[in-house]
Amino acid sequence: MKRFKNILCVVNTDLKDHSALEQAVKLAENNQASITVVEVMNELFPDPNLLERALRLEEIQAKIVIEHREKLNELVAPWDKKIQINTKVLIGIPFLEIIYEVLRSRHDLVFKKAESGGLLNRVFGSDDMHLLRKCPCPVLLVKQKSPKSYQRILAAVDIDDRYPPEELSTRRLLNHQILELATSLALSESADLHIVHAWTVVGEGFLRGGFSARPEEEVVTYIEEVKQQHSQKLSILMSEIIDKSGRDALEYLKPEEHLLKGYPRKIIPELAGEIKSDLLVMGTVARISLPGFFMGNTAEDILSQLDCSVLTIKPQGFKTPVTLDE
Repeated sequence: MKRFKNILCVVNTDLKDHSALEQAVKLAENNQASITVVEVMNELFPDPNLLERALRLEEIQAKIVIEHREKLNELVAPWDKKIQINTKVLIGIPFLEIIYEVLRSRHDLVFKKAESGGLLNRVFGSDDMHLLRKCPCPVLLVKQKSPKSYQRILAAVDIDDRYPPEELSTRRLLNHQILELATSLALSESADLHIVHAWTVVGEGFLRGGFSARPEEEVVTYIEEVKQQHSQKLSILMSEIIDKSGRDALEYLKPEEHLLKGYPRKIIPELAGEIKSDLLVMGTVARISLPGFFMGNTAEDILSQLDCSVLTIKPQGFKTPVTLDE
């Protein structure tokens, strides 16, 4: 079972809602993990109006850092005797500083309150999307007004085999990561676990129309055969997870499987809404062989429609475009 050991939680001490921190601390306790709580401050730039003032720019920045470090320490005080918890104030562009900290300290999970998506009415803002695309470790974004504990967790897997062999292997391992983390969180939160795979039929429209139209019975039979193939693949995946994680966990959770016909970008957000999912666990990219390919179009579309928290996972071998050399 996947266990986190070095969690990074990003907070804003000026806000009253610290549900993301509360969830991160709970997860750290359940996993016997250490947690680092950081706040990212904007860098101050020279202002002509400051030239005649008593304080220099560096002194102002230092005072701001001290003030926010004190706020951080007050914020984590209720838990500092229970778990290993550290605080840091970072200065710079938020998503870059977060990724730098992940690379420096080898964090295995980033916890962060989701920003507002602004005029587009999306759950996730600009820095959030940068993290989802480029952070090398899993990122858990807690949506605004999220419950303190999850009741329903939805894991989205892709068991389609219409990919090159090297990509199939990557997707298989990513499916394992998704289900292991979703299972671990469901056990930790005592939550219901749902697993979804959306499947489509290649050439269905072609078979039903035009010069190549086939009898309806033949088309229906073909669709049912494709469905059964996907059902068998999902069963194989679940058997692999049982062998890897243990039968007891899944027998206790009794996850509900959803094998739904349709495109993932439509099916997954709809199902998340229907079951009132508190958290979606999903991969963001599997095509690690393509330079500059940091998130798939389908993942982007799904994220833009969600109304719940999300845990995103990169495949093994993913390389972030952000480096400490910068």
